[in-house]
Amino acid sequence: MKKKILILAGGFSKEREISLKTGKGVFNKIKNYFNVKICEPNGDLVKNLRSFKPDVVFNALHGRYGEDGYIQAVLEAEKIKYTHSGVLSSSIAIDKEISKKLFIKNKILTPKFIKHNFLNNIKEKNLINYIQKKLGFPVVIKPFNEGSSVEVHICHKKNIIQNIKKLASYKEIMIEEYVAGREIQVAILGKRKLGAIELIPKRKFYDYKAKYSSKAKTKHVIPVKLEKKKFNQVMEIALKAHKILKCKGVTRSDFKFYNNKFYLLEINTQPGMTSLSLVPEIAKYKKISFFDLINWIIKDASINR
Repeated sequence: MKKKILILAGGFSKEREISLKTGKGVFNKIKNYFNVKICEPNGDLVKNLRSFKPDVVFNALHGRYGEDGYIQAVLEAEKIKYTHSGVLSSSIAIDKEISKKLFIKNKILTPKFIKHNFLNNIKEKNLINYIQKKLGFPVVIKPFNEGSSVEVHICHKKNIIQNIKKLASYKEIMIEEYVAGREIQVAILGKRKLGAIELIPKRKFYDYKAKYSSKAKTKHVIPVKLEKKKFNQVMEIALKAHKILKCKGVTRSDFKFYNNKFYLLEINTQPGMTSLSLVPEIAKYKKISFFDLINWIIKDASINR
C-alpha cells in the first residue's frame, strides 16, 4: 500500500499563487511514489482530512493561516502527522516583532525597528521626526505577519508617508532600519546546516517579483563567496535561530551581510518549493535531489511538533 499524502496548498494569504506552485511542484515529484491528493484549506478541510485519512499532510501553504500556527493547530487536533514547524514555532516565526525580540535576547544581530499603530493618529511631521531620531533614513516598512516580501517597501523621507498609507489595512506595521549589503539565505534541514546561497537582485531589493518572477533575473550565487570563517558563522547563526524558535523540518533564514556583520532579517518555516525556490537549489548543490528533499520532509513529519 502506498503511503497517503495530502498536500495543503493555496489558502487565503497574499502568497496563495506561490503556495499553489509549491503544491503542484511537490505533487509532480511524488505522485508516482505515494497516493497523493492536493487540497485547499477551506471550510471542508476537516471533512476532507477525515475522508481521505492521510498518513501525512505536506503543508505547502505560505503566509497567514498556513504558516502561522493556525493549520498546525487543526492538524494537531486531528492527530495527523504534518510537515514543517509546529503551532508555537510557526506563530512566533511569522510574527516579526516576537521573533526579532527573541533574536535580540539571544544576541543575534537584527535590524532595529519600531512599531507604527494606525490608530494612534500621529501627525505626519511628528512621525517622520520620530523615525529619523530612532532609525534614520532610509527605512523598510512591512507588515508584521506576511512572508515573501509581501508589501515590503524601502522608504525615504519623501515617500515614507505615501507608502505607510498603502499598508493601512494592517492596523499595525513594522518600520525597520534599512541595512544595505549582500543578500544571503541559509537553509537548515532538521539539525543539519544544509547550505547557503547569495542573491544579487537586478531590482532595488529581493522583493516579491525578484523572488518569484524569472523575468526579474535575480542572480543566484552558489557557493557563496565568503571566507570559510564567515561562512561557518552565518550557518551557525541560522541553526541557532532555528533552535531558539524550536523549528522543525526545513527552514530558510534571510540575512544581510554588511560591514563584515550578519543581520538576520527573518526565519521562514515553510520556504517555497517552486522551480525558482532557494532551498531546492541549495539541496541540489549538496547533491540532494528535489525528490529526496521532499521525501526527507515527509519522513520527518509528526504530531506534537
